[in-house]
Amino acid sequence: MLIILIGAQGSGKGTQAKALSQELGIPHVASGDLFRKEVAEGTELGLKAKDYLDRGELVPDELTITMILGRLARPDCARGALLDGFPRTIPQAEALDKGLQAVQRQVDLAVYLEVPREELVRRLAGRYICRACQHVYNIYSKPPKVPGVCDIDGSELYQRSDDVGEAVERRLDIFFKETIRLLDYYATQGKLVKVNGNQSIDEVHQELLSTIKGYEQGQHGSA
Repeated sequence: MLIILIGAQGSGKGTQAKALSQELGIPHVASGDLFRKEVAEGTELGLKAKDYLDRGELVPDELTITMILGRLARPDCARGALLDGFPRTIPQAEALDKGLQAVQRQVDLAVYLEVPREELVRRLAGRYICRACQHVYNIYSKPPKVPGVCDIDGSELYQRSDDVGEAVERRLDIFFKETIRLLDYYATQGKLVKVNGNQSIDEVHQELLSTIKGYEQGQHGSA
């Protein structure tokens, strides 16, 4: 299955995608992580993307689509993948559909993690990431044992530049003005389901898992 997780920054997409990836046995493909890897390695793609990421703006479609389709073409995605952070716009969704059709694949399910904007702002303000391995913490819902230090590898915790100040509001504006349109796009294809993301991490995970497995069983039952 090729599953798209749709949700604003702070909705828990990354946390849930990693857990689902292990449970379902398919890779978690996060556009943000892929870009940050390119930036850290100083590649040509990374240098082009860095300015956009630092301002909390969308990276141009042609860069993002090339990177995502290349990742999905790798052998570990043959059974499926969880897409997190892409597509974010209708043109991206259309380009993804076109690129997948060329290799006889398609998006199977789009899941929207629904969280109120005020809760998203609160979550983002409390989010910290470790420098060594990008482990995610939140001072409100998942604090580290020692403030400022990763429980797992002991590295320093920091806030991403696009998680603070005006960059947060810009990112949320983009989501609620642009990305939210994806709901209609996938609903018209009969592929959209909504999950209440304003619950505990475990509750959201269980609801996501039952939703996806219910879809799979329905597809097998109708085959």
